[in-house]
Amino acid sequence: MFALRRERGQGLMEYALILILVAIVVVLIVGVYGTQVANYFSRVTSVIP
Repeated sequence: MFALRRERGQGLMEYALILILVAIVVVLIVGVYGTQVANYFSRVTSVIP
């Protein structure tokens, strides 16, 4: 029984680490391309009547 609890916790920790890494990548991408994306959406919304 104890081994099963340890494996569940380990799996949960792996998912948490993956989510943290994905969040870091998203923050970096938004930091690099954020202003370009904002400018693009501004141009698109200004064309729509």
